[in-house]
Amino acid sequence: MVVASTSGLPRTCQASVAGRQSVRQQIRLHAWSYSKTRLLAGQALQQRSGAQVAQRCSRRQAAGACRAQAAPAADYRSRPKQDVRVLVVGPTGYIGKFVTKELIKRGYNVVAFAREKSGVKGQKTKQDVIQDFDGADVRFGDVNDVESLRSVAFADPVDVVVSCLASRTGGKKDSWAIDYQATLNALNVARECGASHFVLLSAICVQKPLLEFQHAKLKFETALQEAGDITYSIVRPTAFFKSLAGQIENVKTGKPYIMFGDGRLASCKPISEADLAAFMADCVEAEDKRNQVLPIGGPGQAWSAREQGEFLFELVGKKPNLFPVPVSLMDGIIGFFDLLTKLFPNLEDTAEFGRIGKYYATESMLVWDPKTQDYLADATPSYGQDTLEDFFRKAVKEGGLAGQELGDAAVF
Repeated sequence: MVVASTSGLPRTCQASVAGRQSVRQQIRLHAWSYSKTRLLAGQALQQRSGAQVAQRCSRRQAAGACRAQAAPAADYRSRPKQDVRVLVVGPTGYIGKFVTKELIKRGYNVVAFAREKSGVKGQKTKQDVIQDFDGADVRFGDVNDVESLRSVAFADPVDVVVSCLASRTGGKKDSWAIDYQATLNALNVARECGASHFVLLSAICVQKPLLEFQHAKLKFETALQEAGDITYSIVRPTAFFKSLAGQIENVKTGKPYIMFGDGRLASCKPISEADLAAFMADCVEAEDKRNQVLPIGGPGQAWSAREQGEFLFELVGKKPNLFPVPVSLMDGIIGFFDLLTKLFPNLEDTAEFGRIGKYYATESMLVWDPKTQDYLADATPSYGQDTLEDFFRKAVKEGGLAGQELGDAAVF
């Protein structure tokens, strides 16, 4: 047997052979390192992908479980009220608290889904909210977070969702975040979890949209109507008593009643908070309110700002002291802040608040006829027992303004 050896070769040949062997070793070493690196990278990628797939599967499984457990065997309207679960989103808002209490009073299985800090300027604690809604299953979370809605608000099967969500200020960002997106979140999870009906608190002013919050509300109304797999009742109330209470104390103390123009630019048929809550609760089961847009006002006549001021002075036994403000003054203020907004973008909501003030001063809270371009008092439906006259009498003679604080919704 012949054994190859380099010992008999010249030194240069031996060095050459050794060099080639060293190169081959380095190549093998680099190849091994490269293969190991690729293997480790592949394993890491596989782990990340597996985690992402698992997360997606978990979401799908949660959604599937939600749909499976929530789909009722029969129309919820055929069951006793205590067996009908009604989820209220926005229960601690001004109208939301009246609606929630009305639903509890009627015997529904009510779930109130609230923020951890709620009420005017977030002054209410969890315990305050729980005490306010005795008889309800009070849960806390965030309507801006779909997972919070899914895992907390819709943790159990829900038959009906009642949305009383509304932006606190009417500012642009707040309007789109709450009046549209947060409400859409609630709708999407409701559909995912098999809810049957959605009752929406909207506003009559969306019929003639000029403001940001009106456009946000309208966009959501469209999404709700086009959903197809859930029925709806869209409630568009006129003015609330609260919105007309701002000058009562001024009149009682002899200060002038402020109005725009001659005080006859706009009228409304206001509805009390309790009557509106009753109407909203009716929408949970009433067949004639299913898949309907429902403008609603209170009983009695339509009131202009001048008529309200004159009636208040009559109640306090004083000669009317009405102070007219030209609408053009409001236009100037809005224009000024629009100009400032170009330099200071954070002032855009201030200009929007001016537009809101002008809108309510010049546009009636009544049914709007787009053909005749008129507001129609007689075409605005009336509901309830509480009249504005009785509210004013109580507020002037007995106080009665507790709970009427405007909070973040104040325009002036």
